Parts: sequence; structure tokens; C-alpha cells
Amino acid sequence: MLRSIIGTFTCENDRKKIRGTVVLMKKNVLDFTDLRSSFLDRVHELVGQGVSLQLVSAVHADPSNGLRGKVGKPAYLKGWITTITPLKAGESAFKVTFDHDEEIGQPGAFIIRNNHRSEFYLRTLTLEDVPGHGRIHFVCNSWVYPADKYDTDRVFFTNQTYLPSETPAPLRRYRERELVNLRGNGTGELKEWDRVYDYAYYNDLGNPDRDRKYARPVLGGSADYPYPRRGRTGRPPSETDPNTEGRLPLLMSLNIYVPRDERFGHIKMSDFLAYALKALVQFLLPEFEAVCDCTPNEFDSFQDVFHLYEGFKVPAGALLDKIKDNVPLEMLKELVRTDGEGLFKFPTPQVIKAEDKSAWRTDKEFAREMLAGVNPVVIRRLKEFPPESKLDPKFYGNQNSSITKERIENHLDGLTINQALEKKRLFILDHHDTLMPYLRRINTTSTKTYASRTVLFLKDDGTLKPLAIELSLPHPDGDKFGAVSKVYTPAEYGVEGSIWQLAKAYAAVNDSGHHQLLSHWLNTHAVIEPFVIATNRQLSVLHPINKLLHPHFRDTMNINALARQILINAGGVVESTVYPSKYAMEMSSVVYKNWAFIDQALPADLINRGMAEKDPDGPHGLRLVLDDYPYAVDGLEIWSAIESWVEDYCSFYYKTDEMVQKDSELQSWWKELREEGHGDKKDEPRWPKMQTVKELINTCTIIIWMASALHAAVNFGQYPYAGFLPNRPTISRRFMPEEGTPEYEELKSNPEKAFLKTITAQLQTLLGISLIEILSRHSSDEVYLGQRDTSKWTLDATPLQAFEKFGRKLADIEKKIIERNGDERFKNRVGPVNMPYTLLYPSSEGGLTGKGIPNSVSI
Repeated sequence: MLRSIIGTFTCENDRKKIRGTVVLMKKNVLDFTDLRSSFLDRVHELVGQGVSLQLVSAVHADPSNGLRGKVGKPAYLKGWITTITPLKAGESAFKVTFDHDEEIGQPGAFIIRNNHRSEFYLRTLTLEDVPGHGRIHFVCNSWVYPADKYDTDRVFFTNQTYLPSETPAPLRRYRERELVNLRGNGTGELKEWDRVYDYAYYNDLGNPDRDRKYARPVLGGSADYPYPRRGRTGRPPSETDPNTEGRLPLLMSLNIYVPRDERFGHIKMSDFLAYALKALVQFLLPEFEAVCDCTPNEFDSFQDVFHLYEGFKVPAGALLDKIKDNVPLEMLKELVRTDGEGLFKFPTPQVIKAEDKSAWRTDKEFAREMLAGVNPVVIRRLKEFPPESKLDPKFYGNQNSSITKERIENHLDGLTINQALEKKRLFILDHHDTLMPYLRRINTTSTKTYASRTVLFLKDDGTLKPLAIELSLPHPDGDKFGAVSKVYTPAEYGVEGSIWQLAKAYAAVNDSGHHQLLSHWLNTHAVIEPFVIATNRQLSVLHPINKLLHPHFRDTMNINALARQILINAGGVVESTVYPSKYAMEMSSVVYKNWAFIDQALPADLINRGMAEKDPDGPHGLRLVLDDYPYAVDGLEIWSAIESWVEDYCSFYYKTDEMVQKDSELQSWWKELREEGHGDKKDEPRWPKMQTVKELINTCTIIIWMASALHAAVNFGQYPYAGFLPNRPTISRRFMPEEGTPEYEELKSNPEKAFLKTITAQLQTLLGISLIEILSRHSSDEVYLGQRDTSKWTLDATPLQAFEKFGRKLADIEKKIIERNGDERFKNRVGPVNMPYTLLYPSSEGGLTGKGIPNSVSI
């Protein structure tokens, strides 16, 4: 206001002007409780201390400022006081007018200073009618805190793309300085306004200050426990162990540090995802305990489990009131009926929506889910019989399988074992070697389980049938004496049929743990985070590879930080609901020893598991051993679409291998990624060397695949398949009943009750399905593969056209998937439970859909 009056008297308004529009979201839109800051912001506006912007020249350098681009005079946002803020979270547009300065010429960046008391989310700046250049657009998408929170000015660049060597000279220092700011200095506890991306070990999972039983080993930085790096928070160490980082109180879980721009957006927050995770641990668990304490802690029959989806009564009074007070409304609408009956209700999982609610128990469905379920990335072709162990016999004795050909050869449709091997018709779900080294320790907890091998045969109709399940324990006299194993074969009736159902349950428990800890957490969430950190530290926002990868990192650091705080921590939800218990994360570290980046490519993974063979004439250069493998068939189409898009994009900016080699930011990024982000794997010989355009294309394709389609395949089917926990139990609480015991008699007289008393208990079931319901949901503001949150993410027409082609290709793939799901020849696509394989549909609406590929590991 004062500035406008002064301008009238200085003839300021007679000069040439560049008019612009700033789109932002005020903090008070997102936080209704921060009324004091909102009031002070208005006071600062009245006295001339508002939000200033200065244009930075892309063509003229200032010798007095280190040859950085010339900086124009400050211009201020207009109408902060008079612009009405929407009642719901939304954007506001503000006008800004710059003096046109010919010494500035073409703006390539702008400096913004926030002189208010509160932060705001800066979306865009658009300049109109810049002399000689027309419209210039800046995509910002960043939180801007008060200027006194920063040591240097906040700088934003146009949506132009430059390799480092092509950056206009006046902008180079700004580009370099911005990366320095994002790296930080490696010291001190980081605050919410810090924009620092740095690395740390997983030394924040344990809580020895609470009790020694909550101490956990540091993951990362050692040969014994290698691990990808996480984002550094800089919190001080715990009081009782200097190597363990101190933990935040549970109530402060949502305040765990991640760079502010990596935190969930306001819509996602209001969609309950973050708050529901917090509520799950803080409020629902005590309520479940209270309810379960009023009744026996067991399900007596499968009908008792079905009641969870029909609604069960929560005692009226304080318990129900507390849930209503503390669970976000969106979640409450799903869980608690509004008809006054106070029923707690879970959505019905797809796996039991079929007319035959027992179809999940069939051998055909048990086998089908290895190809089209929530963990279709483990099954492999059997190349030798009996199956062999890779465990060192010096330490573990003979761990080879005890399954004999006599047990299975009569079920191979007339083939011998050798013929079935030669015809590539034997497969295995092998959870033996991963589990055996930990099994003795795991079985000292409440878990009582086995290492398992499940051998399957490919029938003429393309489906698999289980032949045998081997359950193994460590030898009671010591590991060096090998395994003690029993083999179970299919049976339908009597106690033998009940024992076979239990054998499948033990195999499913192992597969559930492998899925949650390895296929899901380790191979997507954990391994992607170093890429997020390295990209922000080493690749400028002007860099083409930053622009390519940035959408695929959305929300990953935030969900991982929340996971460390309340899910994978000592005593957290995962330890409470998944069989390895306190050894869960330690086991994932041991498996990471064999992780290699190059093996994460879908074609490489399929070849390594023997599920595909190289074939130059085949689709995608491969031939699947098992034609009706929904995950692989759909996945290869998605993989190829990503690869083609990345090739079109990278080839536009990198015409020669030499350009890759001489890109200083790219080389620093790849070096830091290998030596810091995945530092425990830096000596892995098969890392791409990043010397050719082909290596760059393959690297970016793998990163995008892991963050998008791979994560979608192993995440969003959790509730549809495992929301009915008997189908995917996560814990086994007692061993297989032996003849002559009371447990065996119970199995004969009441097989359902004996089954349910063996697998996950009532309380853990409630907690587990609450968790996977949250994790299986899409936020309403989700951005899916082939989409961007703005159409103006780059000025370059060729990449924009290539991206549009990518989107059309994905739409075509989705149509093909729908057609395949309707083709009765492909029996593995729907199965006995009448549940089409939809996890690799590229698109979805929000909610619990069992389909859709978000761009990133965002939940």
C-alpha cells in the first residue's frame, strides 16, 4: 500500500513494466491453527515488509557480483491483504509488476524473499510480454520460509533445461550455489525449514533408552549389516547407546525431519494417510486390545473372520468416543457405520468377494497367486532336482531338499522328473535359505515356523499345481548337522487334508514375510531413497535427468521416515505382525548383501529366476517360459513403454556417449549414488559405468521401473489379497500338530479352529489388516505413470511430444490388459476367486482400487 503511494509520486508507474502472476498457497490455508502468523503477515504487508521478487538475467553478468546474472530491482506481491483465502486448501493468485530493465534482458531465474512470519507454498511465476521473449514460466513447487531462516536467497529457475556445460554463464554460479545449499554441511540437527539432503545409516530403528529389548543393530556401514542409506535428520544420539540415534516421541511422529518439499502435500494429509498411520499405532491398537480382552483372543471359525467385513460391535462409551475423536474422518467413514449401531467394519477384500468364499483355499488359487498375487516376484523355475541350498555347509551342514522323486513323480502327467525339468515344467517357491540362518532365533519368540520349499508343476492348461511342500527346522544338535525336514503332499479330505492346508499356510506365512520385508520394503522403498537424495544433491533442477526422475521420487522420503518412526522400528507394527519379529530388519540387511542394481531390471529379473530366456525375435527380446504369467506379461509391456520413453527423452539431450562422459553433474551423481547412497555396495562390479547413452537409458529405466510399476505390483494388492488374513497369514504361532497330541485331535475334530489357532491371532489380524488397508489406498491427488502435475514441466517440444506418446502407449497397454483378463484361455488372470489381475493397470481413481501405477513410492 505504502509502496503504491510512493510510486505515484516518483513516476514509477510511467516506466515499461513486466507483469507477472504468482500462484501460491498460504500456510494458513493449510493450517487453520496458525492465526497469529496470518495476522502478523498482514501487519508486515501494511508496513511494506511483504514478499519481494527480483529477476535475474540469463544473458548479462554482473562483474561486481562474481559474474552472476544481473539482479533487477525488487517487486512486491500485490493484494496479500485483500486476496481472499479459500476456505479449503487451495491456491491463490497474486499480481506482481517488475520494472523492465534492458540490462536484465531475458530473465533466467528470480530471487524471492519472504518477509512474513510464516511460510507459503510457491507454485509458479508466469511473466507476460517480456520484451523480445513473450511469456516466461517458472515452475517452483517449493515451500518458501521467512528469509531469516535461510543463509542465502531462495532462487528459482525458468522451466528451461540445460546440461551443465550449456548453462548460460550468468546462471552457472546460481546453479552451483543452489546444489551446495541442498547438500548442507553434514552437521547439526536439521529443522523443518532446512532444505538439506544428506545420508545416514539406519541407526534410528532401535530404542535402547526405553528398554534394552528394543535395541537393534545399526543397518548400513558394516560388512555384517549392509544397507541403503536413509535421509539424515541429525538428531542427537540416545542416552544409552551413542551409535543409536535418539527417537522422537510417538506424538511427534509427523514432525520427523525430511526436506520440506519432500513432505506429503496438503491433499494427501487431508486424505488421512499420514494421520491414519499415526492413529493406527497410537489409538487403534489400544482400542483393539481392549475389545480383544473382552473376548477370547482367537477366531473360532472362518465365519468369525468374515464378520470383520460385516461389522462387529465396539463397546459403547469411552472406547468408541476415543476412536471417533482421534481417527481421521475419511478413515472413520470407511470403518464406523453412521447408522448409530457403532459397528467397526473393514471393506471386503476382493479375494473373498466371489460367490464361493472358500475358493482361496484351493490349490489352484494358492499356486496362481505366485504368478498374479501380491508377491509374484519370487517364484522361479526349478533347474535341478532335488532342490539345492546355497548355504555354506561348513556352518549349516546339508540343507539340500529332502523331497524325493518318488513323492511327486506320479503327479507329473506321465513325465519323469528329468523330462519335466527338460520341458521347463517344474517351479519352486523357495523360502529356505533366506530363513534358515535366523530360524532358531525366530522360534525363540512367539513365532513358531519353518523354512519352506514349495515345488509346483506346470499343467497343460497353463496353470500350476503344487506337488509338495517341505517344512524344515534347524537340527536340535546344532546348525552344522543340517536341517530336519518333513515333506507334505496334497490331500483334500480328512486330517490329511487339514494338514495339507496347514502346510500351505506355513508356506504363505514365509511368503508374506518375504513380501513385506524384501519385495516391498527393501526392493522399492529402501533402495530408492538414495536415488532421491543423490538426485537433489548433484543434479540441478535445470538438468534433464533431474526433470526426468523428479516425479518418481514424490513422497518417498516422507513415507520412509514415517515407516522408520512407527512401522519398521523396534516394537513397531511390522515386528508385531510379521513372523521374523525383532529380526525382521536385520534379515532384510542380510538379503541386501546379494542386491545388485542391474538385476532390478524386469527382463534381468525374469531371466535370473529362469522365468524367461533371451530371444531376439520375441516380444521385448525375451520368451517367457510360462506364457500365462500375468505379472510378467503386463510388466514387460510397462517396462518397454518406460524404456522407449526414456530413450526418446535422453537421446534428445545426449547425442553422443562423450556428452554423457563430460556431464559433470551426471558423473558426480552416479559416483555419489554408488559410493555414498549405496555405499555398502560400491565394490559391486556390475554397476553401470555411466559412460554411454545406452547405460544412462538403462539406468533411468530401472529407477523409474522400481519406483513406479514394481512398487505398484507389490503394494496395492496387499488389501485385495491379504485383507482376508487366512489367505496370506503373516505369523504362525505353533508347529504342525503331531499325531497323538491334543493339537492333532483338535485338528481332526475342528480343523477350522485349529487352523486359526496356528496362524495370526485376532489382535494381530486386526492390526495387520488395518495397516495394509492404509498402505493399499491411493490418495485423491495421486499422479500416475504417464502423467505430470503440470504440463509446463519443460519448454522443449520434442520431450513433451515423446511424453504424450508415452501416455498414449500406457492407455493402449491398459486396454490390452483388460482384454487379456477377459480371455478365458488365460486361466491365471482371474482364477477360482474370480479376481482379475489389475495391479499393473496404469491408471486408477483414488481409494482402495487394487489397480493403478503411481509415479513414485508414495505410500
